[in-house]
Amino acid sequence: MKHERHALAALTPEKDVIDDVVGKLCAPSSYQAFACRKLTDSPMPSLEILSEVVDRLKAVLFPGYYGDSEVTPDTLAYHTGCNLDVVFRKLADQIKRGYCFVCVGQNKACTGCEDQAMEKATAFLRSVPDIREKLVLDVQAAYEGDPAAKSPGETIFCYPSITALIHQRIAHELHELGVDIIPRIITEMAHSETGIDIHPGARIGKGFFIDHGTGVVIGETCIIGDNVRVYQGVTLGAKSFPKDENGNPVKGLARHPIVEDDVTIYSGATVLGRITVGKGSVIGANVWVTSDVAPGSRVMKAKVVDKG
Repeated sequence: MKHERHALAALTPEKDVIDDVVGKLCAPSSYQAFACRKLTDSPMPSLEILSEVVDRLKAVLFPGYYGDSEVTPDTLAYHTGCNLDVVFRKLADQIKRGYCFVCVGQNKACTGCEDQAMEKATAFLRSVPDIREKLVLDVQAAYEGDPAAKSPGETIFCYPSITALIHQRIAHELHELGVDIIPRIITEMAHSETGIDIHPGARIGKGFFIDHGTGVVIGETCIIGDNVRVYQGVTLGAKSFPKDENGNPVKGLARHPIVEDDVTIYSGATVLGRITVGKGSVIGANVWVTSDVAPGSRVMKAKVVDKG
């Protein structure tokens, strides 16, 4: 034992080495590029708390599948009310933290954030029934669209696309309410878990089904109609974007595709730019598309359309 303690002591760095590294890492010049509000007067958004908020929302949206699996019709109101009460309080606090996080990055004075956060959390709570209605149609689309699915419930338990859509539809409502950073954190939780990357700003219609799902990317300004199906490896992305006088990308421009109703996009297809894929079209596997597709078209092989 004495020999082990001696060996461990020999592995301990000199105090002046620690002091030197600490000094460099704590110098404002080292962290000012990403400085967080917690270093001044307001805590950062919490990944742990936001994960709890999403888990409680899952238990509300699909009771029995998430949360308490023993919930019954007699106890449903109790469980739903308890979860929503916690969601409201914790979400309001996280929304406030998100506002403060953005404010410090833009050197703004943070005023009225608490009142705004309460208003946004209240508005979000009112949207939860609509979120469930959309998700139920997504579940039904997954069940009807995959012969391997034995029941709608199986898709809730097992399909990564349903997990990704739960997160995205929650995050999208918050995004539409003007909530800062929290929506992106929520969608990135699902991205890490499922390999499906859907920006919270994307507008997704009813009955959306992502089959398999791994590697799917759907950009911020993408608009997807009703009853659309995409397969693994599909990218709905930006072709290019203008830059300002300083060479930085101009934010907020519509740069992702519009996919109309009843479109199917097979695995590995890449659809780029603010183009429209017309209603009822089929995009084949591994196709590269950068120009409009007329309704009812079948695009089965790639071709060079320009040099842009």
